[in-house]
Amino acid sequence: MLQVNGLVKEYKNYRAVSDLSFTIGNGEIVGLLGPNGAGKTTALRCIAGILRPTSGQILINGHDLLTDQANAKRGLAFVPEVPSLYELLTVYEHLRFIAMCFDSMPKFEAEHESILRKYHLWEKREDLVATLSKGMRQKLSVACALIHGATTFLFDEPMIGIDPAGAHELKLELMQAREGGASILVSTHLLETAEKLCDRVMIMARGKMLAMGTLDELREHYGMEGQSLENVFLSLTSEVSP
Repeated sequence: MLQVNGLVKEYKNYRAVSDLSFTIGNGEIVGLLGPNGAGKTTALRCIAGILRPTSGQILINGHDLLTDQANAKRGLAFVPEVPSLYELLTVYEHLRFIAMCFDSMPKFEAEHESILRKYHLWEKREDLVATLSKGMRQKLSVACALIHGATTFLFDEPMIGIDPAGAHELKLELMQAREGGASILVSTHLLETAEKLCDRVMIMARGKMLAMGTLDELREHYGMEGQSLENVFLSLTSEVSP
């Protein structure tokens, strides 16, 4: 379970995220939506422990990220929009290194080949990460998120740069993880994908949450019966002045 309470992130006189609170239960996928500059990536980086919040509380499986970071991060996997990988390791070495960091070598030994094959990385397992294309780097980043048995997943534009087959496999992985009880937060601009994949969506603009709920709940609340997620999103975000 992921719980975020009153998250604030400020840079000097600029507030990138303002009083953000939400909960993602076990076995749930929530889409994080918003226009460019809405604060989505900043929020994700705070939740992942990359940025320190100005204030607020982040609980991952009941562990406070600020006061119990090791246990909180043990159950967390973050896939950024632009993967930050160790370029002088081979694909195999990189995946193994991540498994070692999370003390997950039994899972690595049992599953690394199937995961690498699934994302078409098996033939490249001895290649240096530095030689991989953008799409292959993204696939490796996803593979690393799956190798240590995380129960809370954060994805920042995970479909960007991945070919249709890889995107399809990732969607299946997310649904399988949900069925296994994982809590999943996915930031995406692909509204059609979010509509089909996510149990609920959270819409942000200018660092604040505008709305959160199922598509049916948003339609009912804003009087937009029968409208697509795209139409609901555009209606809500168009009302926020730049």
